[in-house]
Amino acid sequence: MTHEAFEYIPEDRHLWDEFERKFGFTPNYRPAGPAIDEPPGSVTVDLSPIFDASGTAEFETGAKRVDQLVLESFQRVFDDTTRLLVLDWQHSSYWFRPHAIADATRWPPSPVTPFPDGDYYIFLTEDMSQGTFGHPWEQTLCVFGNDLVDDLVPTLPFPIRRRQPRIVSITSGERSGADSETE
Repeated sequence: MTHEAFEYIPEDRHLWDEFERKFGFTPNYRPAGPAIDEPPGSVTVDLSPIFDASGTAEFETGAKRVDQLVLESFQRVFDDTTRLLVLDWQHSSYWFRPHAIADATRWPPSPVTPFPDGDYYIFLTEDMSQGTFGHPWEQTLCVFGNDLVDDLVPTLPFPIRRRQPRIVSITSGERSGADSETE
C-alpha cells in the first residue's frame, strides 16, 4: 500500500519529456559519469561507502539514513503546501508531499525513496529548479537548487564527487551562492 504522502500520476510522459529536455537525461548502466547535465550550483555526493557496506544490515541502515536526511531537508526547505514530482525511471511517477510524513526518522512504505538502490530516483519541485537525482550505478546523489544544496549537503556525511559552480548575477552585483570549486 502506498502512503498518503504519495499520489500516483497516471499520465507522466510529458513530465519525463520536460525532465529529459531540461536535464539532458541519458540513462546508462555504467558508473561512467552523470546521467544528467548537472545544474549550476549542484553538488553530487558519493554514496559508495553505503554500497560497499559489509552486509545487508549496514547497507539498509546507510540507505535509510540518507532517506531520513533528505526528507528532513525537504521539510525544512519547502513549506507544507509543496508537492514534489517523483520520477522513477521505467516505473510509475508520483506527487510527493514531504510534510505528510510526521516522523522524518521513519520513511513510510512507499513506491520510491531518494536513496538510489536500484534505479534512477528523482525528486523535483514542480518547476524542476530544486531536487535530488539518485544514480544507482554511479552510486551518487546529485542535489540541486541553492536552498536545497545549502540545507542538505552539509548534513550528508559523504565525500563530494562533483560540485558545479553557481551562476553569479551581474545585474545585482551579488553572488548567488558559494564558491565555484570542483572536487
